[in-house]
Amino acid sequence: QVQLVESGGGLVQAGGSLRLSCAASGRAFKDYAIGWFRQVPEKERELVTAISASGRSTYYAVSVKGRFTISRDNTKNTVYLQMNGLKPEDAAVYYCAASTLAWTTATGLYRYWGQGTQVAVSS
Repeated sequence: QVQLVESGGGLVQAGGSLRLSCAASGRAFKDYAIGWFRQVPEKERELVTAISASGRSTYYAVSVKGRFTISRDNTKNTVYLQMNGLKPEDAAVYYCAASTLAWTTATGLYRYWGQGTQVAVSS
């Protein structure tokens, strides 16, 4: 069992930056891939970025590549999402999720979810 808690959301101007954190409980955290997803009303939740258990593999959606960076510190059971150059279309509720696999980008294989943190971007 893994419990996830996101933090760091807020309101930022277009072009600004935010750093989201995902703090996890559970000894198996270091064995799990972690993904950041986002969702806006009436749209499906989308995978924004993911990082493997070891941290050696990462995935970025085309829309955020070059602007967002995912990282993890397994000694602190925490995953970070650094978001730079934010655009109004990045506004969403951001969720972190854990898969029981060491690496996957398949949304359906992310089993444990946080409660989400809101990111708003003003133009």
